[in-house]
Amino acid sequence: MALGVVILLLVDVIWVASSELTSYIFKRQEYNKPFFSTFTKTSLFMLYLLGFLLWRPWRQQCAGTLKRRHTAFFADAEAYFAPCTNDTTVSHSLSEPLYVPLKFQDIPTEHSNSVNGDSPKKQRVRFSNIMEVRQLPSTQAAEAKLSRMSYPAAKDHEAMLRSAGKLTITDVAKISFFFCFVWFLANLSYQEALSDTQVAIVNILSSTSGLFTLILAAIFPSSSSDRFTLSKLLAVALSMGGVVLVSLSSMDSPDEKGSLWSLAGAMLYAVYIVMIKRRVDQEDKLDIPMFFGFVGLFNLLLLWPGFLVLHYTGFEAFELPSQLVWTYILINGLIGTVLSEFLWLWGCFLTSSLIGTLALSLTIPLSIMADICMEKVRFSWLFFAGAVPVFLSFFIATLLCHYNNWDPVLVGLRRLYAFICRRHRIQRYTHSECLAETTDHNPSQRDM
Repeated sequence: MALGVVILLLVDVIWVASSELTSYIFKRQEYNKPFFSTFTKTSLFMLYLLGFLLWRPWRQQCAGTLKRRHTAFFADAEAYFAPCTNDTTVSHSLSEPLYVPLKFQDIPTEHSNSVNGDSPKKQRVRFSNIMEVRQLPSTQAAEAKLSRMSYPAAKDHEAMLRSAGKLTITDVAKISFFFCFVWFLANLSYQEALSDTQVAIVNILSSTSGLFTLILAAIFPSSSSDRFTLSKLLAVALSMGGVVLVSLSSMDSPDEKGSLWSLAGAMLYAVYIVMIKRRVDQEDKLDIPMFFGFVGLFNLLLLWPGFLVLHYTGFEAFELPSQLVWTYILINGLIGTVLSEFLWLWGCFLTSSLIGTLALSLTIPLSIMADICMEKVRFSWLFFAGAVPVFLSFFIATLLCHYNNWDPVLVGLRRLYAFICRRHRIQRYTHSECLAETTDHNPSQRDM
């Protein structure tokens, strides 16, 4: 846990430093090419595909040996327990009895020397050559077989069975192909925002992707936990109010469009998260490094025509960077994109997905401190008034996603309603008692 927290804190520092370096390249080095920067850094995801050379499970999956081993693992049991006859008696947790022939031959008779030289034969009882077998349920049978294996063999089979439920290489490649474009557009919007406004404002507005995810998940649910609740509505309203204040604080100049690009990137990232969750119901099924590796490959093969389109339309003229800028972009891509994704996944495995998601919110105060210390930026009171509710709503949204059926706002309203109704009943009951007592003490009023 301690190592995972340290890794997640390191990832936050890397992400803020990567954003600051990108802003430095765009503004100080005067190489404002968001498409080129996004294309280069996303293409570096192809380095994950080196896992097919270095990572043994990927090589086995690529060669198809993993499937053959999985088939052979259960082949003997299925052949051995082939049914011969059926019986009507059934045990509680065992299968119906199966009668199979014995798989051993008679032991040859042995002669023993007696004192008088005689060699009498050993007496033995002959039973039927048929034995009765009952099967355990599949889950218990697998656990029983694993318990009888050596530790290395058991760990090997556990990893094999775990990998059997994962998506194949072809399935991962198909998912990467369809989501490559949404991923690229989301990151391109983030790069465009960094070219127009401060890093702190971009990170605050980009953190609203969690709120857009809540809204889209309620519209396009992939499970019962995606239902929209009053608590989620409160978190959305709190975040939207903060976004309005932050956007107003950043609109000192009419040419600034960073807020719109940041919100567009947050919405695209929410679309990416919701759609991939509908496509892959469980996180364990998708090999995430392999997914990013194919994203980088398809990015390189399919999106290079964007240079021609942007160049001839005048949105972004194609120009190769200087050697220094090349160095900055490659370092930023290797550390801020490829390494940071790996470290973030590692930190989530060591801690939990909740802690990993909460760690993302630390980029907001870190980026504010970086802009104040390095860029000497002074933010208005509207910025800080909007940053606080956005920061809080991020925590609220993360907790609500972790506790799926938790709706504290609805629970609080129900308790308040019950308290008001109970108090009203108590007051009405007390008033009725007072009237009855008055009637008892005033006989003339009672007779009337």
